[in-house]
Amino acid sequence: MGFRFRKNVRSLPGKPDIVFSRERVAVFCDGDFWHGRNWEERKRKLKAGANAKYWVAKIKANIDRDRRHEGELSELGWSVIRLWELDIVADPQQAARKVADAVLSKRN
Repeated sequence: MGFRFRKNVRSLPGKPDIVFSRERVAVFCDGDFWHGRNWEERKRKLKAGANAKYWVAKIKANIDRDRRHEGELSELGWSVIRLWELDIVADPQQAARKVADAVLSKRN
């Protein structure tokens, strides 16, 4: 599609996976486990497993950090797109369209 982008930009909060600097769009590709997809269900399963206290705290801290970084980016004028791992795997074209739509909307 001809978009210019950078990967893993350390100078931005959260080190986004993909950054469209001109349009100020930051994309995060979040792993379902590590970033707490379906958190209430996942938390129940973690509580039933080994080292439950550690894992619940770890994933909850990741969720809180993600929200904080998203807020910081928004305050800096960035649009944030978050894509879940299994959604990307299930339909990469739909994930790409979501990103492309965000980038194109910033160009208009």
